[in-house]
Amino acid sequence: MSNKRRMPQRGPGHGHMGMPVQKPKHFRKTFRRLMGYLKPHYPILIAVFAAAILSTIFTIIAPKLMGNATTKLFEGMMMKIKGVPGARIDFDSIWDIVVTLVILYILSALFTFLMQYLMSGVAQKMVYTLRKQVNEKLARMPVGYYDAHPYGDVLSRAVNDTENISNTLQQSLTASITSIVTLIGVVVMMLTISPLLTLILLVTIPLSFVGIAQITKRSQGYFKGQQAQIGQLNGHVEEMFTGHQVVKAFGKERESVNKFEAINEKLYQSAWKAQFLSGIMMPMMMFVGNIGYVLISVVGGILVVRRSIEIGDIQAFIQYARQFGQPLNQIANISNVIQSTVASAERIFEVLDEEEMTADTEHAQQLTDPKGTVVFDHVAFRYKEDQPLIDNLSLHVNGGQSVAIVGPTGAGKTTLINLLMRFYEIQQGKITVDGLDTREMRREQLHSLFGMVLQDTWLFKGTIRDNIAYGRENATEEEIIRAAEAAHADHFIRTLPDGYDTILNEEGTNISQGQKQLLTIARAILADPVILILDEATSSVDTRTEVHIQEAMDKLMENRTSFVIAHRLSTIRHADLILVMNHGQVIEQGTHQELLEQKGFYAELYNSQFAEERNGQKTG
Repeated sequence: MSNKRRMPQRGPGHGHMGMPVQKPKHFRKTFRRLMGYLKPHYPILIAVFAAAILSTIFTIIAPKLMGNATTKLFEGMMMKIKGVPGARIDFDSIWDIVVTLVILYILSALFTFLMQYLMSGVAQKMVYTLRKQVNEKLARMPVGYYDAHPYGDVLSRAVNDTENISNTLQQSLTASITSIVTLIGVVVMMLTISPLLTLILLVTIPLSFVGIAQITKRSQGYFKGQQAQIGQLNGHVEEMFTGHQVVKAFGKERESVNKFEAINEKLYQSAWKAQFLSGIMMPMMMFVGNIGYVLISVVGGILVVRRSIEIGDIQAFIQYARQFGQPLNQIANISNVIQSTVASAERIFEVLDEEEMTADTEHAQQLTDPKGTVVFDHVAFRYKEDQPLIDNLSLHVNGGQSVAIVGPTGAGKTTLINLLMRFYEIQQGKITVDGLDTREMRREQLHSLFGMVLQDTWLFKGTIRDNIAYGRENATEEEIIRAAEAAHADHFIRTLPDGYDTILNEEGTNISQGQKQLLTIARAILADPVILILDEATSSVDTRTEVHIQEAMDKLMENRTSFVIAHRLSTIRHADLILVMNHGQVIEQGTHQELLEQKGFYAELYNSQFAEERNGQKTG
């Protein structure tokens, strides 16, 4: 088992003991920061704004013209009823108005199309930039970030939250522009018809705004909670399905389901409250709007009787009142969309604001002919300030030596490797390769010195050929096959229906665990590194295969510095140097025979393990 230390995991955006998630701490700050991504697109946004104004103006003029047509029709009918000589309905004027209306609606549709076309480009470019920043940021994150955050939460922030912003941004921005322009334009047109009726309608606005403000205040926290719980649910589902065989083997299905139901229940509570509060906005706005219609109809009827305004103006005003309600409804809906969008943006900005790996030095040095000599010089490291792990560790490994690292779980074996590869930064001392401080090298060059074969194999979806060639660019077919032969993987590869073109799935479950390990060993052989790191690389293969792998490893380790994290001590008896670690310290070091003769910690470990193997053979 790997003794890699993992920091405590915490659910995303979730309070102590499952308390409801609070609203975003800095809503305005987050919103302004999100809008800052629009700055490079200001020229296009000006064109969008102009198209929105023109489209809305053409739409706003239409009710007034329709009202004029109604007035002409009404006046003609009234003159006929009164018997006025030569009275008739002026259909020519009405037809002219109809043609004008058709032209206005066509122009409005064209400008709306232009607005949506331009805005879609702006929105997608903005989200493209955001996704790119998140992806680049995740590449610059230290390993400790991934140890401290569930993978499902990281995935949710990188994919779900950016997708949420992408899906809502375009509609929200265009709707905001058209709503504001429509609101202003409608008010102006209503004032030209009747200031009194306009005043009556405007009295209803505070009722709407009070309702929107109250609902928004309540729903904001629930939208944040909804996104956070989705992240938790993703993490749990990914974890359970990845390890479903272990879950079943230990009979933990019910426990897994119970945890899923608990998270799902919290998601349900946040989601239905957020959607319920979002849903009641529209009925509330309709209720307030209906109150306005009643008042306008009563007062407008009185004004028509008194001949203060024309009947067509009442028709136009009612249409304007309806148009006046639409932007208010849109604003109500936009407020909900903004809550969800800002909640997602805040989670993304939390990632972008995370502390990154220490930057490479500007004057980085490079090893031209690396030999693999590694020195730990009084190194001190701790995951937490109050919990020292490695303290004053000094170690000298000559180039080409094979070094085995043994010790109980939690002794610091994997931590030592992580420090060597600069996955974590040391607090004191220094680590050098061929005399050069690893902090003076670029990480890319440092990592290129290493080849890794871990106990937990990792293969990606693709051909076996691509997986072997992963560690070396432009590898030829002959080189790939030679690496597979050296790892004793060529035989089983050729027995597969598609040979080296066999497609591995995401989890590599269409080949055995031992075969997966052989492929990772072939990958390391092809990479031809200066320093090898082997974490019990033969633990997943059978005894017969282990013999072949050990032979391949012995050949691979020739003239290379090798760090072997060993759990079965019988596999490292021929190592040039064995480091015995406990509590972050190298407490013993020497060859296998020297350590046995010391009759210390290593001898005790070896004898107890040997006794267990011997007893197991007798039992078998």
